[in-house]
Amino acid sequence: MLKTSELVWQDTQHQMLFKLIDEIKQEPFNPNVFEQLNLYAEHHFSLEEAYMVQLNYPRREAHITAHNRFREELAQLDSQPGTLSPAVRQSLSLFLEEWLKRHIFGIDKDLEQFLLDAQQH
Repeated sequence: MLKTSELVWQDTQHQMLFKLIDEIKQEPFNPNVFEQLNLYAEHHFSLEEAYMVQLNYPRREAHITAHNRFREELAQLDSQPGTLSPAVRQSLSLFLEEWLKRHIFGIDKDLEQFLLDAQQH
């Protein structure tokens, strides 16, 4: 059964996602940051989705749909990282950061509460 201490992974991974998103706007620009962000987000989303399946999370489809939208955005960014100006990267970083904040404080909080409730039963 899932323990409260095991949910620390979620916050730790969210912090890493924010760190990678912040690197998008940094100079000098590392074009590999999109690939790193893509890989890390996939790892994070896959872990969340595995918990959703394991515990039969009732809002799994909507959550996965949100993950898939983010995956699509990242795939597009990863396909042409070297062509983005500093201003565009700044805007992308802000967009991704805001998306992630809304996701964490919305849909992820609902999942977190479900996981905590599931461990008590």
